[in-house]
Amino acid sequence: MAGRNALWRVTDLPTTKVGVERVFTYFIAGVRLGTVAQMVPAVQVGLASSPRDSAYLACWLAAAGASVLVTVVTLIRRRPLGAAASTADFALACTLLVLAPHVLAPGERFGTWVAYQPGYALSVVITASGVRSLVLWAGGLVSVVVCYLVYLGDNGAGMTTTAMGNELTYVVYAVVARMLFNYIRRIAHDADASRALVAELARGEEERRARVLMHNGVAVMQLLANSTPGGPRSGLADLAEVEVQRMRAYLRGRSTATEDDERVDGGGPVTLAPLVERMCDRFADLHADTLLDLGASVRLPAGDAEAVESALESLLLNVRAHAQAHNVVIHLDEDSPGRWALTVSDDGIGYDADSVAPGVGLRDVVIGELQHRGLDVAIASAPGEGTTVTISGSCPPSDQGEGHDRLADAR
Repeated sequence: MAGRNALWRVTDLPTTKVGVERVFTYFIAGVRLGTVAQMVPAVQVGLASSPRDSAYLACWLAAAGASVLVTVVTLIRRRPLGAAASTADFALACTLLVLAPHVLAPGERFGTWVAYQPGYALSVVITASGVRSLVLWAGGLVSVVVCYLVYLGDNGAGMTTTAMGNELTYVVYAVVARMLFNYIRRIAHDADASRALVAELARGEEERRARVLMHNGVAVMQLLANSTPGGPRSGLADLAEVEVQRMRAYLRGRSTATEDDERVDGGGPVTLAPLVERMCDRFADLHADTLLDLGASVRLPAGDAEAVESALESLLLNVRAHAQAHNVVIHLDEDSPGRWALTVSDDGIGYDADSVAPGVGLRDVVIGELQHRGLDVAIASAPGEGTTVTISGSCPPSDQGEGHDRLADAR
């Protein structure tokens, strides 16, 4: 019942092309039924004064019936009339104007709803402006204007100003109504296009998140599958457990932060150095040298820290799987303006950064995710010269202030 009632409340209609067409039906119904309401009180006077009362009544019933029929049809269709129905609507309005001099008493063609024909024709001009065919709309309007001249006949000679005003009324109302219909339709089209774009961007963002999440997990599983007996499986098992936690959190619609991070940091700013140290412990077989003292006070928002952690893990996985490196150096530094930099350097085989496109790990997990967070990434590599990746950013202002306070207290 609530859904049925919502169809009749304009404020509850969606701002879509379908919703706009539904609103148009309410507008059309209001104009056509309003015209009938104006016609009803004058019908008895018209019958009494008409020289052909039966013909007058037949024409009146045709106009009233057509208005009610148009109202019902548009409300059922939930959109304005189509081309065929609009053509019939214009034809009836023109016919009534042409027949009007034969059913109206002399002197009753102006200033009274006894002569309902011009008002009925105006309602048709307004409501038929919603038809999509420009040719049909323009042809119908011209036909009504011409038939109105026939309606005036000799009576228009003494009321030229009124006749011209009525003719202009048809044209102005038709043009304004047409502009209104088309403009509102364009707004609805743009709204639908915007919603489709937002949905596509959301889908793309979700795909990006999935690629970022799955890449490291797939890399760990591949290393586990290819590891030799007696190799560093315990470190890989720890990494696999972390990735399992991330995947479970993703599937449950939660943050992908690990449980250990949540326990230590409680969702607040994360100190970067311990996070880097924990990640390097999971890659003990790489014998990575960590130089973190100069950046020991760097603290990042939890989301940024998680992105750096995933990027560092992906970089170390790449070193293990592809670099054939003997040494890895990880350096964290913070300069005085509050900028920090995390550098990962290996002495492996390197690659030609100008000709080799980055894979999913570098493109999405490292570059894409970090730049999405507003962090900077620089990659320097050449065949036989190893690879250096530098991740940098700014410390939050609050943390900078706390750092200055600590320096003041130390002094």
